[in-house]
Amino acid sequence: MSELGHDLHALFPAQREILHALKLESAHYRDLADRHHELAQQIYRIEAGLDPASDDRLEDLKKQRLGVLDEVAAMIAERQDA
Repeated sequence: MSELGHDLHALFPAQREILHALKLESAHYRDLADRHHELAQQIYRIEAGLDPASDDRLEDLKKQRLGVLDEVAAMIAERQDA
């Protein structure tokens, strides 16, 4: 999967406005977005064979990325419920 496929706006296309507002207003969201980007890059490089890593390391990175996505989804849901 290309790096573009890991962009939060691509993963949550219907919530573009909420993501934009979060980016402007929330330092925590910006930290999560940065962390997601870093994890996605690491995963991409490992899967593309550019960086060596064990299967356990790759699995750990994917779990971390899912945790970040869960937090972002919770922030979106909180905004939608407000």
